[in-house]
Amino acid sequence: QTLFQSPEEGWQLYTSAQAPDGKCICTAVIPAQSTCSRDGRSRELRQLMEKVQNVSQSMEVLELRTYRDLQYVRSMETLMRSLDSRLRVADGSLSAKSFQELKDRMTELLPLSSVLEQYKADTRTIMRLREEVRNLSGSLAAIQEEMGAYGYEDLQQRVLALEARLHACAQKLGCGKLTGVSNPITIRAMGSRFGSWMTDTMAPSADSRVWYMDGYYKGRRVLEFRTLGDFIKGQNFIQHLLPQPWAGTGHVVYNGSLFYNKYQSNVVVKYHFRSRSVLVQRSLPGAGYNNTFPYSWGGFSDMDFMVDESGLWAVYTTNQNAGNIVVSRLDPHTLEVMRSWDTGYPKRSAGEAFMICGVLYVTNSHLAGAKVYFAYFTNTSSYEYTDVPFHNQYSHISMLDYNPRERALYTWNNGHQVLYNVTLFHVISTAGDP
Repeated sequence: QTLFQSPEEGWQLYTSAQAPDGKCICTAVIPAQSTCSRDGRSRELRQLMEKVQNVSQSMEVLELRTYRDLQYVRSMETLMRSLDSRLRVADGSLSAKSFQELKDRMTELLPLSSVLEQYKADTRTIMRLREEVRNLSGSLAAIQEEMGAYGYEDLQQRVLALEARLHACAQKLGCGKLTGVSNPITIRAMGSRFGSWMTDTMAPSADSRVWYMDGYYKGRRVLEFRTLGDFIKGQNFIQHLLPQPWAGTGHVVYNGSLFYNKYQSNVVVKYHFRSRSVLVQRSLPGAGYNNTFPYSWGGFSDMDFMVDESGLWAVYTTNQNAGNIVVSRLDPHTLEVMRSWDTGYPKRSAGEAFMICGVLYVTNSHLAGAKVYFAYFTNTSSYEYTDVPFHNQYSHISMLDYNPRERALYTWNNGHQVLYNVTLFHVISTAGDP
C-alpha cells in the first residue's frame, strides 16, 4: 500500500518494536534524489573518505602484522648467533649429539622462510598503498581548488545548518502514521472478562511497574506490581484503595497519577499513587456517562482517557454532538479542557479507540474480525477510513490503549492481558525547512 505518492520528496521510514529483545526496528526508504546525492562534490568526497578509511584499515593490519613478524625475527636473531658461534668453533667434526642439536635448531628457523615471503607481500602492499595515497592527494587537491570559494566560516555554517536539520529530522522519528499491528502477545490470563492494565507512559525506562484494575464499574482496588515479571508471576505487589469508585475501563497512568472516570458521573479524577490521595477532580462539560454513550461493548465505557506523545486526552460523547466521538486535550495538572474536536464518528459503532501522535484510531468492533477502521487527525481536523487488521485472539476486547514509551498497544481481551506492537510510517522532508 502506497501511503505517499512522492517518495522523492522525503525519507520514508517504518518503525516497529517487533524485535525479540524489544528494540525498535527501523526500515528507511531513501529518496531517489536527496540533498547530498544532488551534490557531486559531496558524493565524490564520500567516495574519497571511503577510500581513505580502507587505506587506514590496511595500514593498521600491515602495522600489526609487521610488528608481530619483527618480534619473531628478533627472537630468531639470538638463535642464529648461537648457531654461528658453534659452527665457527667446530673443528670439522661434530658428535652425533651436537649434530642433532644443530639440526633441531635449524628446524626452528624454518618458519623464517614464510616470514620473509610475507615481507615481500607486505612490500608490494606498501607500494600499492603509496600509489593510492598519491591518487587521493591529487583528488583532494582538485576538490580543494574547486571548493576554494567557500571560506572556513561559510563551511562551518553549512555544517551547523545540516546538523540542525538532522536533529529536527531525528525528533520527527518519534511520530508517524499507523500502518500495522503485530500478532498478539499474551502476557497473562487474570481476572474477569472486563478490566484494564497499564504502565506509566511518562516513567523512565528503569521503572517497569504495572497497574491492574479488574472489572468495569464500582471498583476501587488497584494493584501495583513492581515489574512486568512480577505481574506475570503474580508476586511483589501493593494495593491502592481509591477513595471513589471507577466506571468503565478507560483509565490511564500518567506521570505517577491515575486518571479515571468517577462512577455514575462525568467527573475526571486524578489520583496520585505516592501520596495515595486525589490531587484534583473536575467534570467534563456535557460528557455522557453511566452507559449513555459507551463503546459497542457497553461496560460504562462512556469516558476513555489516553496518553500519546503529545500528552493527556479524553475521548467521550455529548448530547450536543449527537453521540459522535469528541476528542479533548486535557491539562494534566488542572484537568481543564484545552481544546476539543468533533470527529463525526458515532461512539456506539466503535469497538475501542486509542491515540498515537495526535491521531485518534477507532476499531469497528470489539469482537473477532475487528480492525482499525477510522482515523481522525487533530492537527488538520480531518479524517480518513483505514483498513489495519489485527488478530482479536480472545474475541472480546474491553480495553485498548497505546503506550508511547513502549510503542505498544495494551489490551484486556476476555480476561487476558495482551500486548500488540505497532508499525508507524514516517516521511521526513529533505527540501526546504525540516
